[in-house]
Amino acid sequence: MGKKRSRPRRVFTAEFKAEIVELCQRGDRTVGQVAKDFDLTETAVRAWVKQAELDTGTRSDGLSRDEKAELARLRQENRRLREDVDILKRATAFFAKETR
Repeated sequence: MGKKRSRPRRVFTAEFKAEIVELCQRGDRTVGQVAKDFDLTETAVRAWVKQAELDTGTRSDGLSRDEKAELARLRQENRRLREDVDILKRATAFFAKETR
């Protein structure tokens, strides 16, 4: 009984994900059945469905894609501003030392 070998990570297009989500939301088949039919993991399909529901506003227990992008942009800006402040503090200390 050896370990089950993990399959290499696959990348799917947004269109493919949208089609899978649509199949799940129609109600004809369960998420598990859709995942099995398309050789996908049930976890991935559930994550796609959740993200689609967040993006459309039918769900509110997470961040939409737009909110995630804005958060990433704000974090990057915050990091850059902190670096700017640190540089200004060093420059102020340097020039204060030089003027004495």
